[in-house]
Amino acid sequence: MTPGATIDCLIFKDSTVQAIAFDDISDHVGQPDRFIWIELKSPDSRTITRLGDELGLHALALEDAISTHQRPKLEEYEAHVFIATRTAQVWESKLELGETHLFVGSNYVVAIRHDSGSAYTRVVDRLQHRPKGIKATTPYALYLVLDLIVDQFRPVIEGMQDRFQSLENQLMAGAKPGRAILERLYEMKRDLTALGDAADPMQEITLNLIRLHPELCTKELKAYYRDIQDHAVRVSAAIDRLRGATSDAMQFHIASLSLKQNESVQKLAGWGALLALPTVVFSLYGMNFIHMPELKWPWAYPALLGLTAAAMLLLYRRLKQRGWI
Repeated sequence: MTPGATIDCLIFKDSTVQAIAFDDISDHVGQPDRFIWIELKSPDSRTITRLGDELGLHALALEDAISTHQRPKLEEYEAHVFIATRTAQVWESKLELGETHLFVGSNYVVAIRHDSGSAYTRVVDRLQHRPKGIKATTPYALYLVLDLIVDQFRPVIEGMQDRFQSLENQLMAGAKPGRAILERLYEMKRDLTALGDAADPMQEITLNLIRLHPELCTKELKAYYRDIQDHAVRVSAAIDRLRGATSDAMQFHIASLSLKQNESVQKLAGWGALLALPTVVFSLYGMNFIHMPELKWPWAYPALLGLTAAAMLLLYRRLKQRGWI
């Protein structure tokens, strides 16, 4: 087993809970009077192979469980169902995506986790303190795991909403347009795309369980699974809205940058026009023409300066009124 890997094996029988050894799992498989809960965190391929021997898991499903970066899916085999899901959490202010692979058999649920989050103690607690009339069975345990996975998206989305609100407030407060805010918006949009890729398939997975697997989505638990479906739809909708708002904010920021650049070019053009006036006038008198009669006038020089200054002042006021300088 890899360093840091953990294995929890529990047997639920009547109202009792008992821990069992990993090598004793096969002794309890297929017995209808008990339920087996197995959680593995960051196991190596050898451990997963041993698990397959204990439970009689299909080789293709084991291959998928060993390989990380699986796409979310639900696959049905002869003796069990394999479900691959993505998980999400915020770790040190950064989005971290993980995976949970589920093997669902007649009297067991196996959760293989590839993430840095805490253990699924909430599942065990709810299995021990379940509602009246609900037994610790495979359908109920699967509901608890899927419900936990979907619910874990919600605090991540809330954190991203706060993050977006902070950026939006900076934009609306007239923060100076620049590359830094644009990079933060782009990073957020990238995280939202990854989060959507992880959350969206949960709708299809829960819908398939409701429609095609009555042995898992039993009559008494159908309302529970529909609740997961509803939460999954809300999570995806919230991600889509936030992703759209982020795109709009990026467009607004890019437009602000373009407007700022246009204003700078406009001001440069205005000052250029203002300085061009004396340049043209004085360059005329820099030419070596023989006949320039005004050069002999006694008041020609101060008059020329005055007229040039007056023309520049008039042009300055016109440009100022139009916001060019």
